[in-house]
Amino acid sequence: MRSILTLSLVFSTIRLATPLVWAAIGGLYSERSGVINIALEGLMLAGAFTAAATTYYTHSPWAGLGSAMLAAAFFAFLLAIVCIRFKANEVVAGTGINILFLGLPAVLSGALFLSSGSTPQLPKDELLPEVAQLSVVSLLALLLVFVTQYVLYRTPFGLRLRSVGENPEAADAAGIRVNRLRYTGVVLSGVLAGIGGAYLSIGQSSLFTRNMTAGRGFIALAALIFGKWRPIQTMLACLLFGFADALTIQMQGVAKLPSGEDVPVQFIQMIPYVVTIVVLAGFIGHSRAPGALGVPYDKES
Repeated sequence: MRSILTLSLVFSTIRLATPLVWAAIGGLYSERSGVINIALEGLMLAGAFTAAATTYYTHSPWAGLGSAMLAAAFFAFLLAIVCIRFKANEVVAGTGINILFLGLPAVLSGALFLSSGSTPQLPKDELLPEVAQLSVVSLLALLLVFVTQYVLYRTPFGLRLRSVGENPEAADAAGIRVNRLRYTGVVLSGVLAGIGGAYLSIGQSSLFTRNMTAGRGFIALAALIFGKWRPIQTMLACLLFGFADALTIQMQGVAKLPSGEDVPVQFIQMIPYVVTIVVLAGFIGHSRAPGALGVPYDKES
């Protein structure tokens, strides 16, 4: 049996990890500011649908990418208002956005394209360009990680963002606008998750299909926890999950039972999700979240 540890597996791992990296780093900005972002799945779906629809009408993948960033940022801003201004439960509010985008893209697709299942297929020359078998968005994801590492630990903005997520009272006493930084962190998470979603529909694929994220937003959140809310570790966790996904694809039709029959494809497709559960079960207790994560801040209290 041919080895599955090939160069194609490496490229496949990077491609499949790309949307996870964008969403997880986006979630990092939000959660480092102290706001839990369960809505990464919904924000990715918002970006994926908007990118596909905009690219179809404008014939420009860059217009699609820009619109995906704006759409996801808009809904992230709504999440920020609900959680920061009105102090709603952050998990419930994020879950609400996820539920919204299980159905909203289908309704809009039916209105725009007379098909609730998917958007029209895009020609290859209208997809995001590739460099050396990798989408330019995959290469930018690597740059994003190191830029985020620098921003968080080498700039005043990063210091302030981390301080409002750890001890907002002390940050406020030092003259830092706590809630303004939290709005910024949540909106940034929307922008980056939107790029991850756009990559799925106009980079990795050539159309939007219902629920095409298939839980990637939650896997990105798991990678963020596994990476202990640090950029480089989070990227490595995303690569682990991307490898599990790539391995799943490589094993289909190759893995055999002792009887000689093919392993049922449903069991193979479970691998990325089983890895996610094992990682969370084994490591979530060993990761220290930002001190004020999920705790609303009221300056007047």
